[in-house]
Amino acid sequence: MLLRPTDPERSRAFYGKALGLEIYREFGTGSERGTVYFLGGGFLEVSGRAAGPPTETLQLWLQVADAAAAHQELLAHGVEVLRAPVQEPWGLIEMWIADPDGHRIVLTEVPADHPLRYRP
Repeated sequence: MLLRPTDPERSRAFYGKALGLEIYREFGTGSERGTVYFLGGGFLEVSGRAAGPPTETLQLWLQVADAAAAHQELLAHGVEVLRAPVQEPWGLIEMWIADPDGHRIVLTEVPADHPLRYRP
């Protein structure tokens, strides 16, 4: 996944410090350098610069071990929480946040008894 933020430094602080994503690699130099973060089975590259606002069609889905703990940690980092953790009718515990450009991110906890935990 490639994300072009309006302010790369602000977005790197958000994804690296506030969300705590680990860096896979970096390239280039200075404020325009690119940073690639681990996303479990994929990667999120924050590089370049967007000329306009984010598209409403892009939303990120990130899995967390404990949504309640993530909620408290993100509040402590000053992250905008759009919706606190709620157990959805489909069994997942989800909370919604926004990155500095307004991209919506759902943080999802998969409970121990949820079917997504099992592989037939």
